[in-house]
Amino acid sequence: MTRLLGAVRRVALAAVRCRSGGLGMFYAVRRGRKAGVFLTWDECRAQVDRFPAARFKKFATEEEAWAFVRNSGSPDSKGQEDKLVLPESQAKASKRCREPPAVGEENVEPRAKHVKQEEEAAPPVDKDTFSYMGEYVVVYTDGCCCGNGRRRARAGIGVYWGPGHPLNVGMRLPGRQTNQRAEIHAACKAIAQARAQNITKLALYTDSMFTINGITSWVQGWKENGWRTSTGKAVTNKEDFMELDRLVQGVDVRWMHVPGHSGFVGNEAADRLAREGAKQAEG
Repeated sequence: MTRLLGAVRRVALAAVRCRSGGLGMFYAVRRGRKAGVFLTWDECRAQVDRFPAARFKKFATEEEAWAFVRNSGSPDSKGQEDKLVLPESQAKASKRCREPPAVGEENVEPRAKHVKQEEEAAPPVDKDTFSYMGEYVVVYTDGCCCGNGRRRARAGIGVYWGPGHPLNVGMRLPGRQTNQRAEIHAACKAIAQARAQNITKLALYTDSMFTINGITSWVQGWKENGWRTSTGKAVTNKEDFMELDRLVQGVDVRWMHVPGHSGFVGNEAADRLAREGAKQAEG
């Protein structure tokens, strides 16, 4: 009977994937309201959102997903648990205020002005005003740049903690005006705010894989290589990532990638704040 149910389950999954028009991903939940393998992020999120110490991950095959659920691991699961990375989505037109992106943005200027996020002096905020994913406080960040890569570019950062939250902020990015810097410093701002509120566990949602890869994978190699890339070139966003690396010390940040402009309320709100910030005068 167990084998029969398993076969029925596999047939049902295949049918749904076929109807969806392509090869989807499998979302595995090892620890949540209901353990199992799900075909959509919404189904997975329903099991893990605000569930203490939830364990979940995305896989390309059903076999790997079920191996994770059964705690037997998979060839690429080591060190990746709880870092659910969602698929890339459509182009982020509004992030650059509908301006075409510049080619080779990272080479616009050789160095970025160092921007240090001062420790926030805001009064303590009631813990009940935050949203939670298990023990982690949830925040959304976004950056944008109008005229990205051009002489008169205007960049802004947005940090969204929830509807009407006192810590929500949209502000102009100081220094070099690029989209990548805006994404990094939006995360910096959120973590600085979290530190001021004595928040030590933070689920930070961003649609910037550049920021996530930089802080979780590339920074360590850059530091070991004297802040140079694998090709020996100086890291363009060195000062920006140095600041982000400083701020994450002592804070357990769970980096969550969310597709930009795909209907995620928090991401859309952070984007609006960033675009409002880009309109402000540079401080």
